[in-house]
Amino acid sequence: MKRPHWPRRVFAQLLLSQSVVTVGVTALTAGLFLAPVSSELDHDAMQRALSIAQATAADESLARAAAVKDSTAAQLGAEQIRLATGASFVVITDLDGIRLSHTDPAKIGHRVSTDPEPALGGRSVTAMQEGTLGRTARGKVPLRLADGRIVGEVSVGISDDSIRRRLLGMVAGILLCAGAGLVAGTAATLVLARRLKRRTHNIALADISALLVEREAMLHGIREGVVALDAGGRIRLANDEAMRLLALPEDCTGQPIDAVLAPGRLADALAGRIEGADLPAVREDEVLVVNRMATADGSAVVTLRDRTELESLVRELDTTRSLTEALRAQDHEHANRMHTLLGLLELGRHEQAVEFISQQSGSHAAVAAKIAERVQDPHVAALLAGKAAVAAERGVLLVITPAGHLPDAALDSRALVTVIGNLVDNAVDALAAAGGGRVEVTLLAAGSTLLVEVSDSGPGVPAELRERIFEEGWSSKDAPAHRPRGLGLAMVRRLVERAGGRIAVDCGPLGGARFTVELPEALHPEATPLVEAR
Repeated sequence: MKRPHWPRRVFAQLLLSQSVVTVGVTALTAGLFLAPVSSELDHDAMQRALSIAQATAADESLARAAAVKDSTAAQLGAEQIRLATGASFVVITDLDGIRLSHTDPAKIGHRVSTDPEPALGGRSVTAMQEGTLGRTARGKVPLRLADGRIVGEVSVGISDDSIRRRLLGMVAGILLCAGAGLVAGTAATLVLARRLKRRTHNIALADISALLVEREAMLHGIREGVVALDAGGRIRLANDEAMRLLALPEDCTGQPIDAVLAPGRLADALAGRIEGADLPAVREDEVLVVNRMATADGSAVVTLRDRTELESLVRELDTTRSLTEALRAQDHEHANRMHTLLGLLELGRHEQAVEFISQQSGSHAAVAAKIAERVQDPHVAALLAGKAAVAAERGVLLVITPAGHLPDAALDSRALVTVIGNLVDNAVDALAAAGGGRVEVTLLAAGSTLLVEVSDSGPGVPAELRERIFEEGWSSKDAPAHRPRGLGLAMVRRLVERAGGRIAVDCGPLGGARFTVELPEALHPEATPLVEAR
């Protein structure tokens, strides 16, 4: 014979356990209620018997009959009272305890079966006693004449059978109520169990525990940030990577997104105020990609991917492609120059050939020399030299203004490269799309403050868009397949504001856009006198 197994499903376990509890509680409640009922009914019957006995003893005619031992008068009066009250018996005795009345006339003249002395002694008595009529609830009182002399007793009894009939009637009602409560409890348990079945998808309890362990391992093991939000936009959970990427506090659970993140595109994307797939967002100098998926109950799950390193690689790839295109153009131009040089040599014009070689070899060196003279920071100088070469091949002239100068005193060259590189790239892209033009870069050091200006001769930025261009994800250019647009200027603004600086755009002297960046505390203060001395 197989032993019964405890059900595995949460639905079945809850239904079985709650049913057992409901039945147990109902039975216990009914038992606790019934336990004192029997004694209460006995007490009520004894009090009723005592009341009938007291009312009988108040009849002076019965007291006179007992005084003269007139059993006929006593029997008549006692039977009238018994029939009127429904008592089992009404017995009147004399001072010797001899019955003067009884429901069975044959017992008249005999001594009562129970002790009459307490009542004959002047006390009222209630008790459950066995007598000639069986077990009864009795009330006994002294029978007195008008002058107060005791001449006998009155004993009234109520049959135990009538008490039991009342008890059985009450038990039926109690059991009916208990049954109704049991049905209601079972129905509520069934409704609750079905609701839980839907919420748990009828998964076994052991499987829920295993799923929880697996979920914790998965959430904290993957390299993507995961944030779960409830229907009110409050954080339900966040894994380790999400805590790192968003810099969330340890007590972020239960807090709204807007309470733990600064206003901006990132908070809007997580809160669902911006819709779309692979939404780019910037937090400080990190580039994140946000995806938000809503669930049926109004909550949502947000995934975050760190694209900072990938974005750097993509920018390097873009630079490499630009350099490749520039080298291809230079190769074509170099072939033309070689053909020109060959023709001069074949024509015997050796002096013109030497002059041509000197001009060509000195042009690029002169540009690099001018940049190195005005920009002493090696990282920024290398950046501008490379940008100048690429810009030239795209038909754009990149110039470092003579008034500008940057000493080798930058505290964070990487941030400067990001700021200047993005601004120059935007200017060159705008001019290359328009067929060419001029870009001027001005670098001014004043104490520890650095002022950067990038102006171009392009179409400029309309006044109504001068704030919007700094928003994450906004761009006037089509995004390439390998990376999103609209992150460069947003990242520049974040870097500048984090450094305590400011960035602004207006119309420059060349007729196009002019971006002005002020970076306080960007240079070593001790380097300032050297800069001013030059």
